[in-house]
Amino acid sequence: MKVYRFLTGPDDASFCHKVTLALNQGWALHGSPTYGYNADTQQMQCGQAVVKEVEGKEYHPDIKLSEQ
Repeated sequence: MKVYRFLTGPDDASFCHKVTLALNQGWALHGSPTYGYNADTQQMQCGQAVVKEVEGKEYHPDIKLSEQ
């Protein structure tokens, strides 16, 4: 099964660590990162899609994707 996640966070080191952790857990970058202004928090926000192939499992809506 192929799984997809969209990581988001403030434009700071915590977002880079979030993406780095996902990469080290076997996730791969998918597409270009995004960058936009959050008027509610008055901060720039980052986003990056990641994908991962998980063998031996079938998709079900109850799967917690971050634990794959």
